[in-house]
Amino acid sequence: MKYRRAQIPGGTYFFTVNLANRSSRLLVEQISTLREAVRSVKARHPFEIVAWVVLPDHLHAIWTLPPGDKDYAKRWMLIKAAFSSQIPRGERIGASRLRKGERGLWQRRYWEHTIVDVDDLQRHVDYIHYNPVKHGHARFASAWSYSSIHRYIEAGDLAVDWGVSESIVIGERV
Repeated sequence: MKYRRAQIPGGTYFFTVNLANRSSRLLVEQISTLREAVRSVKARHPFEIVAWVVLPDHLHAIWTLPPGDKDYAKRWMLIKAAFSSQIPRGERIGASRLRKGERGLWQRRYWEHTIVDVDDLQRHVDYIHYNPVKHGHARFASAWSYSSIHRYIEAGDLAVDWGVSESIVIGERV
């Protein structure tokens, strides 16, 4: 099946990519493998990582593609394949995937959104950086190791206490 996706050469895109097993912790347990998959694909098919967060069962990313290039689908296919090739088999595989010779690590589809302006970009960067807090993995955004927020903090664009959860008791130190 051919999905209709917005593809703008040199565009900036927000993505959500999920594991098939949403109770899995595979992405953080195998973070080095994921990082290497991204590095190897990025070396052959360049893109700029604007923001990224990896959670146990899904990830969010914002990429900007090179001028004239719109093929983010190929990059995701290669990243998923490179990651999967390094993970021992053992996942549950449905009949449809079995017939097609597919692994069962990733959901087949992913969500993408074309970033339309600076405000849209900022909302999506903030969403990415706050996501570990939203899902209860961290009490504040910079407490989550697998996030580009650390690059933003080092650059002076965000404070280390940005994204403090509202559930933190008043007066408690971060």
